[in-house]
Amino acid sequence: MGEGPIDLNASFEVVDESEQWIVVNKSAPLVVHPTSGKSEATLLGGVEELLRYELVNGARLSIINRLDRETSGVVLIAKAKSAARLFGRAMERRQIQKEYLAIVHGWPEWHEHELNAPIIRKGEVEESLIWVKQMVHEEGRECVTVCRVVRKFEKNGQAFSLMRIFPKTGRMHQIRVHLAYLGFPIVGDKIYGDDESCYLEFIEGGWSERLRSQLLLGRHALHAERMVVSTEQGVLDWRAPLAGDLRCFLEC
Repeated sequence: MGEGPIDLNASFEVVDESEQWIVVNKSAPLVVHPTSGKSEATLLGGVEELLRYELVNGARLSIINRLDRETSGVVLIAKAKSAARLFGRAMERRQIQKEYLAIVHGWPEWHEHELNAPIIRKGEVEESLIWVKQMVHEEGRECVTVCRVVRKFEKNGQAFSLMRIFPKTGRMHQIRVHLAYLGFPIVGDKIYGDDESCYLEFIEGGWSERLRSQLLLGRHALHAERMVVSTEQGVLDWRAPLAGDLRCFLEC
């Protein structure tokens, strides 16, 4: 594959930390954990380097929420088995609330909308050139997303909206699939935008001026801004400020 779409600052910043967990703000396009056959920097590798002393002394890292390579924002990592179990129970009981910010194409007529539409890997029900691509389908798993319009704006004669997203379930590509299904695909989304061939072209030849012109951003405009965890020990609340490239798209 050619050069990456952005090479933004592929790194992370520590948001908060305790003896039991660490919360970081992941940049794009940093991948969360190693993938087979690829040698590249990962969030897990970076956190392991940061916590080398603790790992030598018995810490064991468990990533609680995984973000797509091109999604920035809050990632929670447990440092101990007890913390991993605690957060795992909270997730099963839906005691972990997440909030995302997304920049989408178009202006919805509604201010807030809840979509309950199951999703499935597209290749399981029909032909798909992209193995990981998901779709809304009655045979899929339950999937619920609440979308709220924060503001509408124009840029170079095109209509866009900034949305706050509240996923009630945690399916693969959930937010991206649901927003595209509603008719408001995320800016820069190579798979769920108007033309999935952008993803195939990127995989084959890397980033190009043609892709830049069509997609407007080098990565999809999705940011995990907030996570609230309710446990027996109290409420934990973390935020990560909107990534610089997305702020620039909104303001520049």
